[in-house]
Amino acid sequence: MNEKQRSAVSGIPLLIALIALLLVAVWQMIHTGRTVPRGERAVPLVSWALVIGLDVFALAGFFTVAPNQGVVLQLFGDYTGTVRKSGLRWANPFYTKKHVSLRVRNFETGHLKVNDQDGNPIEIAAVVVWKVVDTAEATFQVDNYENYVHVQSEAALRNLATNYPYDSHEESQTSLRGHTMKVAEHLQREIQERLAVAGVEVMEARISHLAYAAEIAAAMLQRQQASAIIAARTKIVEGAVSMVEMALEMLSSRKVVDLDEERRAAMVSNLLVVLCGERAAQPILNTGTIY
Repeated sequence: MNEKQRSAVSGIPLLIALIALLLVAVWQMIHTGRTVPRGERAVPLVSWALVIGLDVFALAGFFTVAPNQGVVLQLFGDYTGTVRKSGLRWANPFYTKKHVSLRVRNFETGHLKVNDQDGNPIEIAAVVVWKVVDTAEATFQVDNYENYVHVQSEAALRNLATNYPYDSHEESQTSLRGHTMKVAEHLQREIQERLAVAGVEVMEARISHLAYAAEIAAAMLQRQQASAIIAARTKIVEGAVSMVEMALEMLSSRKVVDLDEERRAAMVSNLLVVLCGERAAQPILNTGTIY
């Protein structure tokens, strides 16, 4: 079921006309009671009473439409259309009218405890920004579209958490912590797929809270620290090997000194110790020949 745009009568002119008619009918009844003989009052009094009754009944057809709001009209259960033009409007008094907000709304899910792709328990939450774009689907396709948005968003977040590890061990692997933009796009897309049936557009979805569960937080912190140390050491060794290679090539090309394999190995060892050591090396100066 898709939304049908419907125009409604402007309420201000009609309201003035109905109030004027009501005043005229009341005045006529009073005038009839004073001037018409008792035996001839019944017909005009009943006629003007009927006019007053219809006038009051017509007043029930007025309703207001606020900016960024839609009013869904139903006639005995049948959907007749949605009025979006703001202001005071009038429609058939027999119509039932339901106001649906079209404003941008947002909410934060609760802190969910789930297992990531590696099976580690984590806590995760997200902020979802959404709005209604089809009032007919929001009203008739689901029972309560606001509750539907909340429940389906949490379900999509749980499913997302199981598709990625908390932290990646390889540069090419996507993780919840290291690839926030890609994960946010995936989350928005998955929530939108679930909420499309309710006439809702998801404008943004981002992770607002991400942490290891309390029972493994300390152990995973040590693991992260160890991974960081290993990664730093790897970079240091790569840089040190490059510098040693460059030093040997420059010494050889400029013919500063000729080194045999044994002395070359010793020089490589000394340079690696100096470059890779955590503390500054204490040099020993050789005042004699290298042999």
